[in-house]
Amino acid sequence: MTDTAFEKQRADLVDRLGTDAEMAKRTGEWLGKAQELGYSYNFDWLGLPIIQYPQDIVAMQELIWKLRPQVIVETGVARGGSLIFYASMLELVAICTGEPAGKVIGIDIDIRQPNREAIEAHPMARRIELVQGSSIDPAIVGQVRQLVGEADRVLVCLDSNHTHEHVLEELRAYAPMTTPGSYCVVFDTLVENLPEEAIGDRPWGKGDNPLTAVREYLAETDAFVTDHRIDAKLQVSVAREGYLRRRA
Repeated sequence: MTDTAFEKQRADLVDRLGTDAEMAKRTGEWLGKAQELGYSYNFDWLGLPIIQYPQDIVAMQELIWKLRPQVIVETGVARGGSLIFYASMLELVAICTGEPAGKVIGIDIDIRQPNREAIEAHPMARRIELVQGSSIDPAIVGQVRQLVGEADRVLVCLDSNHTHEHVLEELRAYAPMTTPGSYCVVFDTLVENLPEEAIGDRPWGKGDNPLTAVREYLAETDAFVTDHRIDAKLQVSVAREGYLRRRA
């Protein structure tokens, strides 16, 4: 049974967080320093590096429980921790609900052999399909579309090359795979607001990053809306303005 009083209290707290200018200032400063010090590299999920902030991990867990996706599509495999996380969440949803467990599709232009071996040796590998190739190559997009098939509930996560051009092409290719009511989550939108020393020698930066791509994509379509309440609740997130809900 839902505790409506508690839910209202929590909603009020999120509203306060989202409108507190001092909190926003302190959070921005913390994010800049944390990124400079490589904070996101410090965490594992079931034994593999996940390279995400704990707050975004919790947010994704909440979305997966709420949406119960049959398929999760992720661009950017890295060391595989995110794939293992998504697969384990789908396994838990299946155990708790009795529904068939979903699958995770991971796409990366270069799945390095040690990472592939670690993913394929993991108990959660049975829920994962790996696709090697550029995520914006039409042939790869077509392959992923076939793997998604006619799934009724699809969640999309974009976390590969973070340049504006690449993310925009990923959005155009994969966001439409997101089913109505579900989410397309674009990671590392925080790059737009980071100090230069936190970005380092990367091909992306201020004015050329996932957030600028999100804003351009949202200007092209009315199919998605930014879920700012997730931003307000998390505060610490690499995906601010990146939680995009597809209109039902």
